Amino acid sequence: MMNALKLISADSHMTEPGDLWVERLDRRFRDEAPRVIENPKADGPRCLFVGPGLHPLAVAAAFAAGKGGDELREHMSRGYEAARPSGWDPAERIKDQELDGIEAEVLYPTLGIAILGLKDGDLQLACVRAYNDWVAEFAAYNPRRLVAVAVAPLLDPQAAAAEAERAARRGMRGILVIASATAERPYSDPAYDPLWRALSETGLPVSLHKPLISGMPLTLSMPTPGDLQIYVIHVVEQCLTRMVYGGVLERFPKLRVVSAENDVGWMANWISRLDHVYGKMAAGRRLAMRPSEYVRRQVWGTFQDDPVGVAAWRFFGEDNYMWASDFPHADSTFPDSRRVVAENFATVPDEVTRKIVHDTAARLYAITQA
Repeated sequence: MMNALKLISADSHMTEPGDLWVERLDRRFRDEAPRVIENPKADGPRCLFVGPGLHPLAVAAAFAAGKGGDELREHMSRGYEAARPSGWDPAERIKDQELDGIEAEVLYPTLGIAILGLKDGDLQLACVRAYNDWVAEFAAYNPRRLVAVAVAPLLDPQAAAAEAERAARRGMRGILVIASATAERPYSDPAYDPLWRALSETGLPVSLHKPLISGMPLTLSMPTPGDLQIYVIHVVEQCLTRMVYGGVLERFPKLRVVSAENDVGWMANWISRLDHVYGKMAAGRRLAMRPSEYVRRQVWGTFQDDPVGVAAWRFFGEDNYMWASDFPHADSTFPDSRRVVAENFATVPDEVTRKIVHDTAARLYAITQA
């Protein structure tokens, strides 16, 4: 069965050219445009992505698929010559999909996530629009196999709503926002309702993606750069809890929310605790349904290599989990995705496996195969 199984990666990434924003922004933004530079410090990563107010991001981590440990540390001293060109060349991307046994990929940004740390609203919006145009052009090469997710400018929810509508017109099939745990303006705040309304009307799912690095916006108690905690904490759990308890999913029943690159082993326990705490502690205004019912109806989660999450599918996940390769990042299953899937799903019924590795993503993102 495994050899014939079709796989869709519900979370893969782009490798944006280092001069993408320098080349595409209007002249008035050129001097401040985020860009890749050579690290002036000899003892650090060779190439850094920098911009006004951004924490420098080690670029080599963005294209470190298949590397770990000492090999990964050595890789960090390299530049774009070490990257697979499939990160920016759609024809090469199809070749790498074939190599990994993948039918299609949902494509998220890499450096495009970091631009959400920009503090200047006009500059952030210009950078977001430049990235969204670039990735839309990339996906147009083969829309059946290349499924583009746009970025939303978080500093202005009205602008984010307008960008979601523009992305839908360009044929993109999702919107990314950073997983938020801020108490000052959580996603349950009515200020974000224009974005949720636009996404409900366009049908684009919104993905809550974990931050790449410390210091990015809308996060609470994030670790410092290089701290291993960033790979294991689940900021999205706090974000989603506020959205559920705050009535976002009740107010917008057509809104579809994806927890992206946060694994899924925690989700079954989380929805159980949602109902338990709500039943014990909630006072005042009540939700029309149990919290878990909103989650089952409107929330999905992606994972790469999470046998604990897969094993809990009976409690939550048969219709809400989506496998992903995370290509070309260091945590990717590439080029051994089929082996990883076989190991993770060894005890899972075939019909459930097909849903999680293919059918659910195909339905959520309207992916049709030739």
